[in-house]
Order: sequence, then C-alpha cells, then structure tokens
Amino acid sequence: MAHRVAVIGGDGIGPEVVAEALKVVRAAGVEVDTTDFDLGGARYLRDGTVLPDETLEELRGYDAILLGAVGTPDVPPGVIERGLLLKMRFALDQYINQRPFTDPAAGIDMVVIRENTEGTYAGEGGFLRQGTPHEVATQGSVNTRMGVERCVRYAFDLAMTRRKHLTLVHKTNVLTFSGDLWQRTFDEVAAEYPEVTTAYNHVDAACIYFVQDPQRYDVIVTDNLFGDILTDLGGAVSGGIGLASSGNMDPTRQAPSMFEPVHGSAPDIAGQQKADPLAAILSATLMLDLLGEEAAAAKIRTACATVVAGRDGRPETRPTPEIGDAVVAAL
Repeated sequence: MAHRVAVIGGDGIGPEVVAEALKVVRAAGVEVDTTDFDLGGARYLRDGTVLPDETLEELRGYDAILLGAVGTPDVPPGVIERGLLLKMRFALDQYINQRPFTDPAAGIDMVVIRENTEGTYAGEGGFLRQGTPHEVATQGSVNTRMGVERCVRYAFDLAMTRRKHLTLVHKTNVLTFSGDLWQRTFDEVAAEYPEVTTAYNHVDAACIYFVQDPQRYDVIVTDNLFGDILTDLGGAVSGGIGLASSGNMDPTRQAPSMFEPVHGSAPDIAGQQKADPLAAILSATLMLDLLGEEAAAAKIRTACATVVAGRDGRPETRPTPEIGDAVVAAL
C-alpha cells in the first residue's frame, strides 16, 4: 500500500526542494501517493486564504504532510506562521518537534526534542490600554503536566535507542513555576529509565555549549520557545541551516505529522534552482521513520552524508535537481 502524503510546496524555493525530496523517497523504493495543497503566502495574497477549516479536516485523512517552505515578504509577519503552521500543529496535536543535527567531521550527533503545542506559543496573553503611553502587553507561557510529561517520555524513549543520554534545558533559576514543573516531571520520569544518564543545563549555558562543545549532547529536551532558538543554533553549528530537517509530530499517529526543512522560502533565489534540497530530503527521512520505512530512511541518510562528504567543505554549486540526482546515485 502506498503512503498517502499531503504536499504543501508553499512559497519561494519550497516547491523546488520538495520535488527533490519526493524524487529521492521514490528512488529508495517507497511508494507515496501525493496530493498537492495550494497554501502559503502566495495563496494568501491571491485570495486571503490561509488554512480553512475544511482544508484542515481534509489533511486529517493523510498519513503525513510534507511541506517545503511558506512565507513571502508581502505578507505581514505572523499571518502565515500563526494561521497555517501553528494552527496545524495545535489542531493536529503535533506535540513533538524533532530536529536532528549531525556533522561527522566535527563529531556532532544530537537530537533536540522541543515541546510543540504549549509554552509561549500557545497564545495566552493580551493588551491593556493598547495604543496609549501606558500600554501593557502580556504573553504567558502555558505548561501542563500532560504536555510536559508526554514530551519528556518521548525524549527518554528516543534516548534509549541512541547513546542513552538525555539533557533537560530550561531556565529553572528564573522561571520558577514552569521550570519547576519541567524539572519535577523530568526527574520523576527519569526514575523509570535507569539506563539513561541525565543532565540539566540552563538555556544560556546550553547556547554556549552548542557552540563550544556540542559533542557533549545526545538527546536534548526543552520547551517550545527555548527549542525554537536552540534548534536554529544547532543548524548553524552542524553544517548550516541548509541541512537542518524537522518533524512536527504526533507520535501516536492519531493525526498526520508534518515534516519540513528548517530554512525559509528564500524568495531571492526562488525559481533559480540554487537551493540545497538536502534539508527537505532529510525531513522526508523523518517522515519515513514515522511511517515505518526505517530501512529506506537509513539508506537516504547515508546517501545524503555521502553527498555532503563529497563537498569537502566547499559551497555547493550544482543546481537543485542535480543535488537530488546525486543523492539518488548514492543510494
């Protein structure tokens, strides 16, 4: 049976890199039945559509969602992010954001697990006396025991399949309520995983370690905001954002998970076939893992590593389709 995959090519370089990801997935022997959805900044500029409820319900019927990139300079900040990406995460309960970072030459092999539906992105807050000299804006961080625990448990389970080391990152010395909930939950769940060695870092210290000593990390678990920041830094220290993949996941598979490269839509090079598709291809491997196609995912990761090693640290100059072809040739 072919896996039913909803494809949101989106804006800018999104359709270009998604095309290469699907080409590689099929070359690895995985059957996918794809349906394209016209969503993103360009669609919003045409008719004001972001993510209608009926489209969201249609997406629920798919096994997974593969997204290229969304956003255009002409759309106000927050419209697409909150109306499409966050709406999808919350409605489909994609409570895990998983981002792996590898750089064999530097000895980096770590995965950040970011809680994906709570924290400061939940939308709690508001204005008082808006537009006056005495304006007040509040933005709360929403943390529930259920939300924290299911994220922490996922991270422990993942650590058990790797090097059995898990680091909690937070700011417990200042965020004494949310941090306390995260730390207590982490410690209680840790008692059920005696084989996993644990550690704790304040987020500011973790930023330093990501740059100076990323080799210390195996799996990191953290909240929504800290995870958003740390994962961009992780991409920067492990080969660049062009290699950074991600999955917004419901591990229970009660709803489809969404997989996307971390980079943006890069409108300045759209249509020029200059984009590196490896982040999109690697995002597709996370999709294959969740769909039970682990062998194909492993083959693709090895092929991508071969292509990166062949660059020998030099900037990639081949057109986007040729990079996809190189991954296919390395399979």
